[in-house]
Amino acid sequence: MLQRTQALDFKSEGAQCYKDKKFREAIGKYHRALLELKALLLLLSQEPPGQRPPSAAAAAGLSEEQRQAVEAIEVDCYNSLAACLLQAELVNYERVKEYCLKVLQKEGENFKALYRSGVAFYHLGDFNKALYYLKEARSRQPTGIRGQRNYIFKQLSLYANREIKPHYGLNHFF
Repeated sequence: MLQRTQALDFKSEGAQCYKDKKFREAIGKYHRALLELKALLLLLSQEPPGQRPPSAAAAAGLSEEQRQAVEAIEVDCYNSLAACLLQAELVNYERVKEYCLKVLQKEGENFKALYRSGVAFYHLGDFNKALYYLKEARSRQPTGIRGQRNYIFKQLSLYANREIKPHYGLNHFF
């Protein structure tokens, strides 16, 4: 499981880069962690088909516990990639959406991915989906998180009720 260890190392290095506000470097580290995981899964799936166990987790050569650990690293990396991208001067909201939806496929109630999806859809002009994801995030919002998130939610709620037209000048709130 050397690749899993390397993936964890790259993920940790990415987290440190994020804390140090080195977002480009963090993105590289998270991508490298994901590549290590893919290499691990590819390596394990190269067993001859007749020798593979029947279950999906075992087919990749992983126990259920190992599969969950790999999936957790993957989810953390995609969530962190989305966070890094949102810090960029020119945000690629399409990529933020893509990464968040990957997280939500595995963890449908992930607060951060729900919120970031809402932000991405908002900036991509899909206000109905933005409102949906932000409502979902709000219903799962950890205690104590308010302020900026409530502002965007209020703006979208007003839009949904057709009281205002949405605008794109909210970048400073994210």
